[in-house]
Amino acid sequence: MPRLEFHCHTIYSKDCLVRVEKLIETCQRKGIDRIVITDHNTTRGAFHAHKLDPDRVIVGEEILTQRGELLAAFLQEEVPKGLPPLETINILRDQGAFISVAHPFDRLRSGHWQLDDLLEIAPLVDAIEIFNARSMSPDFNRQAEKFAREHNMLGTVGSDAHAAFELGRAAMLLPDFNDAASLKSAFSEVRYETKLSSPFVRFTSRYAVLYKMIFNPQVP
Repeated sequence: MPRLEFHCHTIYSKDCLVRVEKLIETCQRKGIDRIVITDHNTTRGAFHAHKLDPDRVIVGEEILTQRGELLAAFLQEEVPKGLPPLETINILRDQGAFISVAHPFDRLRSGHWQLDDLLEIAPLVDAIEIFNARSMSPDFNRQAEKFAREHNMLGTVGSDAHAAFELGRAAMLLPDFNDAASLKSAFSEVRYETKLSSPFVRFTSRYAVLYKMIFNPQVP
């Protein structure tokens, strides 16, 4: 079955230096058949990559709402950050997107969710991220998995890669799909491959932010 990476970043994210061409080459080498590029609050990198490798790349975005972050796949256009969660979800639904909740219980990230807010949106999204390879504590992922089980929700996993070597550390094996509806159906046969990244991978993000502040690298 195709191997899917659902959560990763490119140089179009503020805290990543991975160029689109490098990401695609790494996917080819690691046997990642499908990949959702979820740059922070932009689809520019995902659309760029989709033009280069349309059979592999799915246009996505990691969107910061007023309450927490959402992951979206099969986007038609960029969704702005900073909106109320329900408004963001409505915009995504109008685009026919697949929606997952990013690292909901990871209290060390600004994009985590408060329980009341998560309970409000749970019936309106497709899935919740039950494993994020960059979570500093396994408890954060265990809480997400428990929440998904208790509320009968689908679970996505992702490496949250901000460096090429992280790609594929958390992936899903599932039947082939071509849109949000068929992806949702494919979860009936999903298998997970998960491995936590070292906490030191966070330094790649901090380095990327500092590098961009100093050198201001240009991207297409």
